[in-house]
Amino acid sequence: MMKKDPTIGFIGIGVMGQSMATNLQLAGYQVNVFTRTKEKAEQLVHNGATWKNSIAELAVASDIIITMVGYPNDVEAVYFKDDGILENARAGTYVVDMTTSKPALAIEIATLAASKSIHALDAPVSGGDIGAKNGTLAIMVGGEQRSFDQLLPIFQVMGENIILQGDAGAGQHTKLANQITIATNMIGVCEAIVYAKKAGLHPERVLESITTGAAGSWSLSNLAPRMIKGDFAPGFYVKHFIKDMTIAIESAEELGFSTPGLSLSLELYQELANMGENDSGTQALMKLFDS
Repeated sequence: MMKKDPTIGFIGIGVMGQSMATNLQLAGYQVNVFTRTKEKAEQLVHNGATWKNSIAELAVASDIIITMVGYPNDVEAVYFKDDGILENARAGTYVVDMTTSKPALAIEIATLAASKSIHALDAPVSGGDIGAKNGTLAIMVGGEQRSFDQLLPIFQVMGENIILQGDAGAGQHTKLANQITIATNMIGVCEAIVYAKKAGLHPERVLESITTGAAGSWSLSNLAPRMIKGDFAPGFYVKHFIKDMTIAIESAEELGFSTPGLSLSLELYQELANMGENDSGTQALMKLFDS
């Protein structure tokens, strides 16, 4: 049983992690923080978070450890190295990887964690920077029901749509399904806006009509207005979306089926990255169509 006022360790303070950790602070939780670039944690520390000089130092001092890093190799380093989480966390600790990563890696983490009496969940999220700031993320969870029940109050600080999808790895599989859905949708959103422009329409007015109908989607409502304004700042990086789509294609191949829509989207985003847009938001795909 988790203690009444758990200390939460947060590793990875990027576009999403910053807001997620802030919301935990605002909810009254004591937060320990570590990230490779200490400057990114300055605001959290200013607001009362405790900076830890290493992952090992954070792991020893935290009851719950949340990771929100970039790539599967980052997840491996954070969890498996000698100075990583699983070698230093106390028995009974809860570890939650909220990075979008490989389902097989989530299973590997959960298996090793269980051997050390550590409770592991994979819990990737969707909702972008807006959802992270507003605490309205969709959180897709894989792991044991008992651990999910213990951590539900923590998840409810960061999100609204929180569902246990199955055993370890199920959260990651669900997030990949989410990314597959978004991949082709983003192509449609870009093409629709360019079409509206070329037809001599006002794209903003077109959005008023189509966002509430059958074409409605999160990307259409939240990213299309940014595209129209020429705002390509990252809510979610192009480079991270490429990572997610690559993992999804690999996983689909392992499951024995092809994903032509996803493959096309990945090809277009790789072209966008080659134009120097790796660190732009995913809505920068518009640049390929509106030229």
